[in-house]
Amino acid sequence: MPSGTPLYRGVPGARGGNVNRADHDGRPLPLLEAVEAWAARTPEATAVSAPDGALTFRGLSERVRVLAAALRDGGAGPGTAVGVSYGRSYRQVVGVLAVLRAGATLVPLDDRNPAERLAYILKDADVRMLLGGLPAGASVPRLRRVTDPETGPDTALSAPSQTADPDDTAYVVYTSGTTGWPKGVEVTYGNLDAFLGALAELALPPGGTGINAVSPAFDGWLWCTLLYLLHGQGTTLIDLHHDGAGDLAEQITAARPRTVCLTPSLLATCTEALDGVQTLVLAGEPCPPGLVRRLPDGPRVLNVYGPTETTIAATWADSARGDDVTTIGRPLPGYHVHVLAEDGSPTPPGQVGELYIGGPGVARGYRNRPDLTAQSFVDDPCAGPGARMYRTGDLVSRLADGQLRHEGRADEQIKVRGFRVELPEVERTAGELPGVRACAAFRTATGDNLGLAVLGGPETAAPDWPARVIDHCAGRLPAPVVPAVVITLDTLPTTPSGKVDRAALARLAAEISARPGGRPPRTPRELQVRAAWEDVLGRSVPDADADFFALGGHSLLAARAVSELRRSTGLRISVRDLLASPTIAGLAATLDRIAAESGAGDEATAVND
Repeated sequence: MPSGTPLYRGVPGARGGNVNRADHDGRPLPLLEAVEAWAARTPEATAVSAPDGALTFRGLSERVRVLAAALRDGGAGPGTAVGVSYGRSYRQVVGVLAVLRAGATLVPLDDRNPAERLAYILKDADVRMLLGGLPAGASVPRLRRVTDPETGPDTALSAPSQTADPDDTAYVVYTSGTTGWPKGVEVTYGNLDAFLGALAELALPPGGTGINAVSPAFDGWLWCTLLYLLHGQGTTLIDLHHDGAGDLAEQITAARPRTVCLTPSLLATCTEALDGVQTLVLAGEPCPPGLVRRLPDGPRVLNVYGPTETTIAATWADSARGDDVTTIGRPLPGYHVHVLAEDGSPTPPGQVGELYIGGPGVARGYRNRPDLTAQSFVDDPCAGPGARMYRTGDLVSRLADGQLRHEGRADEQIKVRGFRVELPEVERTAGELPGVRACAAFRTATGDNLGLAVLGGPETAAPDWPARVIDHCAGRLPAPVVPAVVITLDTLPTTPSGKVDRAALARLAAEISARPGGRPPRTPRELQVRAAWEDVLGRSVPDADADFFALGGHSLLAARAVSELRRSTGLRISVRDLLASPTIAGLAATLDRIAAESGAGDEATAVND
């Protein structure tokens, strides 16, 4: 496998770490070398496939070189922050690689995020150049858009890639912030080079394609893209909300992938579509044993763990070496871990402690946040002077054979469908609404959604109050962070220590959703909707006025429900229809309207209970 020679022969690290600058050999990142090598070896193999088009390895190589040259001609180079916002497009892959080839600082963006969030990121990262587009209201002063040049047979290819210093910032990825604003994690070229070297140890077979179904602003998107391209596989970008593309299982079946990388929550919705898959990669959240039991016997299974702050991944469990893939396995080559008690002492095997990660992948820190960097990035006692380790906040136990088992979070940071959520960000946003005296976010009992409990005044008694809260949050937060369930309480339950009891809130929300409500479904159309909901939710739905999301539904299950209703009714509804009418009665009425407009039949007649 032509993965290339590492750029830095010393032990890469963050600023003040163990980078040996004298060993710098001027070669590009292994990923860029790999793309060039595959372009020479398999030029016509598909490198990128997306809803808007595809590129071969040769085409990808040419587009990256030309765009990198345009960036450098425009002044991009080390320290220049370049935003890339092409969405679920093959151009996003081109843009990411071109920024790295130019030696600049990549800031990946998701154009579907609220304009207020995007504007904050652009300002905080000091983005000066932009590839792609932004929603109205997201732009900032001094931001210059760079046109993506087209290539052709006569296009002159650019000079070799810009050499980056190992201490230069390769990319900044923004995660949720404990203060209510997202925080940017600065990853250096030295960090990225070390990670790519470790990634090559997976030794995936070349050829074929892999699935990439996550947000382009999430470092999981980088994981999928880098993993596949480094090993000579194409990356297939899937848009879960693209009308007419089918649900996730249908899109995976159509792609016929060799490798599938998904969160366990996503994978659980499409296990029937894994025929022919050789490698399954689970990442982003704990892997439940029940899901592992449902996986087919043939594929190699990898369970990968790693915070953004340690350059995408830090440990993995690999079924090919006999690991228990319900654990997070062992550290990547060159990385090391500590499991520490509250007093900082190592915990014995089997005892729960907080996970600290050391090694060359530990990022520089948080952009413009020296206070938070000092709290989370601490001295590493097992490495040389100046070396640091990252305090993850994750609780783990070390098994007798050295594998690590994830035991939960030490703070209020949670994951919902693989997306990292810090609850204060949600609470700050909801608290902006008039009448909210206090609020508490929580993960619902199903684990698939975010809920919000509100302690409010007269305004919160209005029938449309939950919808107003959800609409307000949807305009300011990424979709996975928007509460799907809103309950109004007179008091918030607390633990003996006086903290909000979020587990009690989840139980209370489940009880409220299970209380008898309106009438049962009656019409044939309502019965069709109920059948689809019960199939994807795995529970009885006796109330025609029950909310799909309050019952445990989320965007992925919504896509499956819509796909099932398309098959059972023959009508072309979309996920947007379900979002707009999230009850059985409401969605049935929408289906009747679509049927009437298309001439597919009259509204269904009522039947007896």
